[in-house]
Amino acid sequence: MALDSGLTAPYRSVQNSLRLLEAVAARPDGLTEETLARSTGLPAARLTHLLSMLRREGYVRLLPDGAWTAGEALLRIGALSERQRANEEQLQRVLDALRDSVGAAVYLGRYADGEISVPQHSAAPQAPAVHEWVDFRSAAHATAIGKCLLGQLDHDGRQDHLSRHRAARLTSRTITDRRILLSALDQQPAGMPVLDLQEYAVGTMCAAVPLTAGATVGCLALSLPAAEAHRLWRAAERLNEQAAPALLTLAL
Repeated sequence: MALDSGLTAPYRSVQNSLRLLEAVAARPDGLTEETLARSTGLPAARLTHLLSMLRREGYVRLLPDGAWTAGEALLRIGALSERQRANEEQLQRVLDALRDSVGAAVYLGRYADGEISVPQHSAAPQAPAVHEWVDFRSAAHATAIGKCLLGQLDHDGRQDHLSRHRAARLTSRTITDRRILLSALDQQPAGMPVLDLQEYAVGTMCAAVPLTAGATVGCLALSLPAAEAHRLWRAAERLNEQAAPALLTLAL
């Protein structure tokens, strides 16, 4: 489908700007306008206009010898991206170690902008992940992750989430009555693992513990087959005891 004519010019401007920034970022020693024109295929007038715009915004800067190189804004983006990637890799190593320690699949849960997410997890053949047959974002009422995250919100925050996500019955054990669910969240003992006893999926049991770093609302969770229910509580306690490295990584 063709782009709407009103959007074509801005789209091309962004596309050309990104092409130009990629070329500049690849050469820390700088590139002349002539070289940039050859590498990007942009006409001279268009190139000059884009360089001027990107310079004003701090994405590129002009060196004394006339070459163009990355500006402070572009360098900050690169540094932030590298730091985020390093943190994700470190967090994955932490989750892998926790998986091996507790003998179960392990998950990181977060609550941000009114929604639940599970950005990272660690599973293995001997510690399989739960099958996400219903989107976790819509199943907070039925999952250990969801209930643990909702439990860290205030009353209005919980009400807001539940008003946007209807509590559907997923198994015969699922709590669908909002009053009962809110009461259970209020009565959850602080520092104790939150459990999902086949409320999300038949044959699967889960536990979650809070993992709050600064303003971030998060949790660590694990899942086990119902046949290993006897291991659930001790595994959850071990997960809680060993959560410090994940908390530290999130806080950095």
